[in-house]
Amino acid sequence: LTHSPLLLSLKLAIAVLVVACPCALGLATPTAILVGTSIGAERGILIKGGDVLERIGHLKTVVFDKTGTLTQGRPQVTDYLTTQADCTAEDLIQLAATVESGANHPLATALLEKAQHLELPLLKARDFQTEAGLGVSANVDWEGDLQPIQVGNRDWMTQQGVELPTALNEQITPYFEQGKTVIYVAVNGALQGVIALQDPLRPDARPTVAQLQNWGYEVMLLTGDRVDAARAIAEQLKISHIKAEIRPTQKAQIIQQLQADTSHPIAMIGDGINDAPALAQADVGIALRSGTEIALEAAGIVLMTSQSQEQQTLTNITQAIQLGRATLRKIRQNLFWALGYNVLAIPIAAGLLLPKWGIVLNPATAGGLMALSSVLVVTNSLLLRQQWKSG
Repeated sequence: LTHSPLLLSLKLAIAVLVVACPCALGLATPTAILVGTSIGAERGILIKGGDVLERIGHLKTVVFDKTGTLTQGRPQVTDYLTTQADCTAEDLIQLAATVESGANHPLATALLEKAQHLELPLLKARDFQTEAGLGVSANVDWEGDLQPIQVGNRDWMTQQGVELPTALNEQITPYFEQGKTVIYVAVNGALQGVIALQDPLRPDARPTVAQLQNWGYEVMLLTGDRVDAARAIAEQLKISHIKAEIRPTQKAQIIQQLQADTSHPIAMIGDGINDAPALAQADVGIALRSGTEIALEAAGIVLMTSQSQEQQTLTNITQAIQLGRATLRKIRQNLFWALGYNVLAIPIAAGLLLPKWGIVLNPATAGGLMALSSVLVVTNSLLLRQQWKSG
């Protein structure tokens, strides 16, 4: 056969066509991503796409929301202060719980639980209005008359034209210094008092933040709460980058600015309606299972921790990052092998060794090498599961 130039050329051409089949290149990325996403799902990390898994491997900045993310999302009423002689602490709780009954927020849940604990019935109310990141309002049947009630933060009171006594600031400053959230309650434009709530940190918040910082990540706290409250939490977690009193739309703008200032992907971690715009804007949006539906929809990764493991939810963030890194390494290894195989095999199949050593690659052998290259790529991807088996 080698004495016939035509047949030899045909043999070499067939060998080149067979050995150059791009199966290994085509399998290099999707097989690694498939294994990576399946490992994540088994560990309660729902990754919605391979592109998300790839981006998480390139992260340099991780941004956390505060309430319900770094904290447990189960705040409790700790203090209350009335500013009107005819308004008792029970009245304050009853009014706040009634107005917040139409909201889906950890603070609303805490107020409702407090009212239930004090056996305070909810009042008749209608015309509920919610302003994300600010507060809520409703018309409530109070003292025999339908009156507008406003419940929310300081900015919400200002927008509603509620006058805040100057002396009140000194009285509630200790609440903020202790990391508590303060909400104001007003009836018909007149401030009735304030309620302080405290949401303890998640047990895994400190080790998670510390681990990210040890890996060289920049960790930032982004919250709509007051600066004092945000700083108190940040000091406990040793987070130096803080942005407080931020509205939901501003959160997305801050993420966008961070993306413009760096070439690396940005991760945003949150759980509420307020976080949805930022989760959607971030390169990698991570939502907690306990979050709102809109947050779960906007995020690229959902931490589906079971109820029994709820206190270890944030630990999955570091696992997701490790998984993303490991998957990227597998993709690079697969591509290196696939490209290396083609660089070596194609010249040999074309007759590189024929003039000096008389070696010709048989088409059948070329087919075997092509299949072997694909098997090696798939096997290397499956090794990712073996590496995580004991993790």
